[in-house]
Amino acid sequence: MDLIRDFFQQHGITEVECIVPDTTGIARGKIIPRSKFETGEDMRMPVAVLEQTVTGDYPDESSTGPTDPDMVCIPDPTTIRLIPWATDPTAQVIHDCVHFDGSPVEISSRYVLRRVLALYEEKGWQPVIAPELEFYLVDMNRDPDLPLQPPIGRTGRAEFGRQAYSIDAVNEFDALFEDIYEYCESQHLDIDTLIHEVGAAQMEINFLHGDPLALADQVFLFKRTVREAALRHKMYATFMAKPMENEPGSAMHMHQSVVDKETGQNIFTQADGTPSQAFYHFIAGQQVYIPSVMPIFAPFVNSYRRLSRFTAAPINVQWGFDNRTVGIRIPTSSPAARRVENRVAGVDCNPYLAMAATLACGYLGLTQQLSATEPLATDGYDLPYELPRNLEEAMTRMQVCEPIAEVLGRQFVNTYLQTKELEHETYSKVISSWERRHLLLHV
Repeated sequence: MDLIRDFFQQHGITEVECIVPDTTGIARGKIIPRSKFETGEDMRMPVAVLEQTVTGDYPDESSTGPTDPDMVCIPDPTTIRLIPWATDPTAQVIHDCVHFDGSPVEISSRYVLRRVLALYEEKGWQPVIAPELEFYLVDMNRDPDLPLQPPIGRTGRAEFGRQAYSIDAVNEFDALFEDIYEYCESQHLDIDTLIHEVGAAQMEINFLHGDPLALADQVFLFKRTVREAALRHKMYATFMAKPMENEPGSAMHMHQSVVDKETGQNIFTQADGTPSQAFYHFIAGQQVYIPSVMPIFAPFVNSYRRLSRFTAAPINVQWGFDNRTVGIRIPTSSPAARRVENRVAGVDCNPYLAMAATLACGYLGLTQQLSATEPLATDGYDLPYELPRNLEEAMTRMQVCEPIAEVLGRQFVNTYLQTKELEHETYSKVISSWERRHLLLHV
C-alpha cells in the first residue's frame, strides 16, 4: 500500500478502477474513491464473475457452488497505472483473486498463468515472451446486422485494396496513433513497432520481450487503450479474430524462449551456438499439445473463420525456419535470441490464458522430452488440417487431455469449457443472414 499511496500522491489521484480480468479477458471490477481504497478494506466480488460468458450469461453448473460466494480481490502494486483518457486523475490497479482463507481462486486467468510460471520456476527456468497484436480499425457500426467497413482516413476516403507495410496507409490515422502512443507511454506499456498488416485498415503492434505475467498485463491494458483511443476519433478498434468476410484475420503471435535462471543463458542454444535438445523438445510440446488448447487460442465460433487455408493463418502444427505458412515459426536470430513463435492464437484470446497455454505446451515438451518432426521448408498450406476446425471439436480435445489439465488445473479446465459450451449454445440459436438468403425460398 505504501507504493500505491506514493503513486496516488504523485499524480493527485481521486478515483481508482479496481480491475480483475475475467475468463474472456474483459475488465471486471469496481470504481471507488481514493479515500476508500486507502483504507485497505478488502474489495469483494462474486467468484462467478470470472466465469461469465461474453454474452453475460453464467453456466448452469457453476464451479463456485450453489451459494454464489464472494472472493477477495488483492491489488497488485506493480500494476498501478494512470488512466490517461479519464476526465479526473484516475488510477487503475489489476487485482489477484483469493478465497477468504488466502488460497488462490483457481479459475482466475491471472492465477492460471502464475501456476504455469511456478512450474518453470521449480525447474530453474524463466520463460520470456514477446507478443504481437493485430487489430482492425473500422467505421462505427451501430447495427450488428450490417457488415463492418474500413474507417475514413485523413484523405476523406476509406482504405481499399491490400496495403501491407504501407507507411502512407498508417499515416491516414496519424492523430489516432499519436494518442495511442501517448496513452501507452503514460501507462508504461512497452510497445515497440507499429506496422500496417495485410487487411484493409489492419494494424499490428509489437511488444518488447519480457516476463510473461507483466506482458499479459500490458496486453490486457493495451486492448482497453486502443479501443478507447479509437472511440475518441469516431471509429472502432476491434480485436475480433475475423471481423470482415473478405479480409484476413487477426492473430496474437507469441515469441517464446526460456532462460536458465542460474546462468542467464537461453536454454534453446548450446555453448557452440547450435540449437539444443531443449529447443527441439519445446517445439515438440507445441506440436503435440497446441491442438488440445485451441479453446484458449481460438475461444469463439468466429475464431475458426480465421484459421483457414491461404488466409495468412496456420492450419497445422508443422514448424519451420522463417516459414510463415506453418503454426510454429523459428525466426532468423542470433543464438542468444533463438526463440519459438506460436502463430496459432487469435487476438481475441485472453492474453493471460494464451500465454499460460503456450508455455504449458512447451513445458510438457521439455519435461516429457518429446521429439519434434523435421522442419518444413515448403508451403504449409499445401498440407492437411491438423488443428480443430470448430469450437466443438476443440472443446472435446481439451476435455480429454489430462497433461494439459494437470498443468493448467482441472478445475479451471472444467469451468472454462462450461463457459465455452454455453457461449456456443447461445450462438447456435442465432439464424444467420446466409441461412435466410440461401434457404428461405430454395429448400
